[in-house]
Amino acid sequence: MKNSDSLDDLAIFHTVVREGGFRAAARRLGLAPSKVSTTVARMEAALGVSLLRRTTRSMATTDAGRALADRIGPLLAGLDAARAEVAETADSVRGRLKLNVPGAVMPDVLPSLLAAFHARHPEVEVEIVVENGIVDIVEAGCDAGIRYDEVLAQDMVSIPIGPRTQQIALAAAPDYLEARGTPEAPRELTEHQAIRYRLPDGPLLAWHLVEGGRIVTAEPISRLILGVNAIDTGLGFARAGIGIIATFRNWLEKDFANGDLMPVLPENWPARSGPRLYYPSRHAPRPLRAFIEVCQDHHDG
Repeated sequence: MKNSDSLDDLAIFHTVVREGGFRAAARRLGLAPSKVSTTVARMEAALGVSLLRRTTRSMATTDAGRALADRIGPLLAGLDAARAEVAETADSVRGRLKLNVPGAVMPDVLPSLLAAFHARHPEVEVEIVVENGIVDIVEAGCDAGIRYDEVLAQDMVSIPIGPRTQQIALAAAPDYLEARGTPEAPRELTEHQAIRYRLPDGPLLAWHLVEGGRIVTAEPISRLILGVNAIDTGLGFARAGIGIIATFRNWLEKDFANGDLMPVLPENWPARSGPRLYYPSRHAPRPLRAFIEVCQDHHDG
């Protein structure tokens, strides 16, 4: 093999070992699975040893394969760092940034951050994938993710992004409250119609309120159920008088100010931690590092 081909092949082989399979490595590298498989087979033929033990359901490294992966891992990491240092001497950041985010950050958290990011780095293409379940961002081919209160894998690091805390508020249209009355305690919500959200293939999002220094769960009548992927659409139904809605307080300020919606049980609204940006702990690509810097500057400012 040529030296340049050997280096590329080693990188592909190491990605297969790190990601635990050919398909996962192919997604991470942006290559066809057949390309990854034939590369490893070519390496094995050139070296005269088996590097991987394959079955129809699993893959494992041989002793020789594990020894090779252990030796080349630090070398490849050093090469990545060297490339990053060279790239940092350039005048501008280029490339692509792919984020996996929940719908809750789309209306107000991300727009201002991305506006600041694009103003600083106009040559970076940003792609946003909106999903609300727990996602393996590496498997999904994303550079980073944003989630609320998720248990992150050990090889992930995270930083706060957007508001550090957010309050969950209840609101309803004046016409609804005039017709059905305004609840005065969380227990009275059981008699009220509600606009609820359902997690993907899962339960309804619970309504938690604070009462007497403890958290209580309210069970209103589900008048309208929306998929959580449409979380930013519920306000329109609330304004139409369909029922009470539970959502982020910061989404409701304009409606409260102009009277389209009225606060419901404001003394019982709970607070929750804000979203976090998370990404693999290994060396981050430059567009992601640039985005992290913007997020930190945006908060610090």
